[in-house]
Amino acid sequence: MSYFNRFPKMIYDMKNDNNYKLLPDILKRVKQRNAIKSGQFIFDTYDVVDGEKPEDVAYKWFGDAQLHWVILMTNNVLDRYYDWPMNQVQFQEYLEDKYSNPDGIHHYELTQDSGRTTSQGPSDYSHKVEVNSDTVNASSISNREYEEREQDKKRQIQLLNKSLVGDFIAEFDRLIVE
Repeated sequence: MSYFNRFPKMIYDMKNDNNYKLLPDILKRVKQRNAIKSGQFIFDTYDVVDGEKPEDVAYKWFGDAQLHWVILMTNNVLDRYYDWPMNQVQFQEYLEDKYSNPDGIHHYELTQDSGRTTSQGPSDYSHKVEVNSDTVNASSISNREYEEREQDKKRQIQLLNKSLVGDFIAEFDRLIVE
């Protein structure tokens, strides 16, 4: 069953012409339960490959591309075009649209002596502190570097353990009709 088929139906007049249609109520939302956030559901870390779509990851992981919504939901991806990592072509277009000079300076930073404060691997910049341009030993970070870091954060996702996907879907189905 696809994602939108799980939603309750509502009667809606799309053109305000008294021609009513039965449609999925896409305004209905389900909040992830604390069981998911607290780790009772088990996740594996996965790095999204350049150009991989949520459907590709779902097929590789679950064997079913239609379960892409599980991946999006468990990673709090609300907008698959801006919350999901872009491929190289999209990224370059994004940079050129956003910045008049993609290689211009975005900000300056220093590395903290204490080191990384989180454990997010190579996409962890928690030991970097944004500073003023006149700070001694400050390094400049270009717009491109900044945006690449943002993409790296999006690349590292959590995949629900395959053995628990049935329980996750059952809970979603139960909550969506409440």
